[in-house]
Amino acid sequence: MNTEQLKQLYTKFVGSSPEMITEMPASGSNRRYFRLTGAKSIIGVYGSCREENEAFMYMSCHFRSKRLPVPQVYACSDDHLYYIQEDLGDTILFKAIEKGRLTSVFSEEEKTMLRKTVRLLASVQFAGAKGMDFSVCYPQAEFNQRSILWDLNYFKYCFLKATGLDFQENLLEDDFQHMSEVLLKSNSTTFMYRDFQSRNVMLREGEPWFIDFQGGRKGPFYYDIASFLWQAKAKYPSTLRNELLKEYLDAVRQFEPIDEAEFYSQLRHFVLFRTLQVLGAYGFRGYFEKKPHFIQSVPFAIDNLRQLLTSDYPEYPYLCQVLRELCNLKQFKDDLKKRQLTVKVLSFAYKKGIPDDPSGNGGGFVFDCRAVNNPGKYDRYKPFTGLDEPVIKFLEDDGEIFTFLEHAYALVDASVKRYMERGFTNLSVAFGCTGGQHRSVYSAQHMAEHLNSKFGVKVELVHREQNIEQTFDRKE
Repeated sequence: MNTEQLKQLYTKFVGSSPEMITEMPASGSNRRYFRLTGAKSIIGVYGSCREENEAFMYMSCHFRSKRLPVPQVYACSDDHLYYIQEDLGDTILFKAIEKGRLTSVFSEEEKTMLRKTVRLLASVQFAGAKGMDFSVCYPQAEFNQRSILWDLNYFKYCFLKATGLDFQENLLEDDFQHMSEVLLKSNSTTFMYRDFQSRNVMLREGEPWFIDFQGGRKGPFYYDIASFLWQAKAKYPSTLRNELLKEYLDAVRQFEPIDEAEFYSQLRHFVLFRTLQVLGAYGFRGYFEKKPHFIQSVPFAIDNLRQLLTSDYPEYPYLCQVLRELCNLKQFKDDLKKRQLTVKVLSFAYKKGIPDDPSGNGGGFVFDCRAVNNPGKYDRYKPFTGLDEPVIKFLEDDGEIFTFLEHAYALVDASVKRYMERGFTNLSVAFGCTGGQHRSVYSAQHMAEHLNSKFGVKVELVHREQNIEQTFDRKE
């Protein structure tokens, strides 16, 4: 690697030497990027594989001839190992939607950027394929059985075996073979980006531009939308994912008619395949090359896999068995538990103070039960609590407690649902009454049972004034 080559290319193109050369952060590949600044800001690239560089340069020229937003290549060295290209700035889509990724609540501005991106993807896949010489693609001209099995074995050897999980290799290979047959039913003449994700989309004046498409080839369009919407760390909520799929299908229809039912039926196979391919890459880059970014991404990909396996894939029985065992390995289950929601439900007496939130977050709900008819006014109920049949019968015959809890359930259910989607780990729900004995105890007990039954979350129940604690375990 010699930056002098990049300086010479810059000087020849711009007419003056660069004032500064700054190496940019490394990506997942072995390519190295530099920003050369001076009279003009330009990106310099060194790639050790000539054929891969030639593929990128050809595709850039071809896409630009179709008026697609990709960086222009200005010049390259005689050996094609160095080239300079248009500087699109520093804003990648992955960073631009960071707030949404971290909270799972995407703003309208973030959604607009995502809509534009999936619509542009369709243009690159369909319009970009017209007139393309796919023989230039590296390392394969098209998506075929060999490339599918390469990726599945990449997962097997670089990730699955690295976990130490025992499996029967011949049975796994049978399902790999079957998966390749299913995926190849979707063969098409479109351009398959192959590594389409929000890190490979730049934003320039609010519009998406595509980069790092050098691994593209001819192949089915399902693959790229699966890669994008199920990107491990993107964390798109299912509602947004479905919205973006509809946007994408609308864009695809500008190029050809599409059977929506068939699209969704086939898409799920590509989502599973892409998830396995990504885990293989994380295994190699993380476990073998020791790159922390990839190791940190593994739990997100495992979460994706868990969600996929909630629906059956009868085509691959042994593979699904192995994948479920993989998700249940201690190292992945322990990580999941750290990020799962626990709800703390408490009953208390107002005269002894509102309980502190033990998680330290200082939030949660506090419901005042004192408007509900109080059995504590009557001597015959004073020996009992809201867990005892006489008090339960009094409150339920009166009926006010049902209306009260109906409203409390609605509020808390909405928060629990969002907390689970956003990966929050603690929520506090407290019920207070005069003595912390009747109404608050009844309410807290029913709330705890309700949340555990409806959402399967772990609930820690504390009746503070009664010195009673109960744990409702998480339902798998």
